Amino acid sequence: MGEVGFGGNILNDGNSREFKTGSWRNRYPVHLKEKCKNCMFCVGYCPDDCIKHKDGILEGIDYDYCKGCGVCAKVCPFKAIEMKSSEEE
Repeated sequence: MGEVGFGGNILNDGNSREFKTGSWRNRYPVHLKEKCKNCMFCVGYCPDDCIKHKDGILEGIDYDYCKGCGVCAKVCPFKAIEMKSSEEE
């Protein structure tokens, strides 16, 4: 057998911002501002903290880290987030 190299070493805590994972997705959320009521449901449910907001106003989605899971679109009571295929870009 060949030698197995080191992989996946986490040498310090809090380093997730160093690894942009947005390229993993095949779908992406699109924020529809005209439908959004800024209820912030999506913020609380996003597992990757990708929903940008300031002072109670949703400002957008951080595509550098969004993996396209679709949870934000699923929980939005106003249908203000739509999932699109990466092929539509």
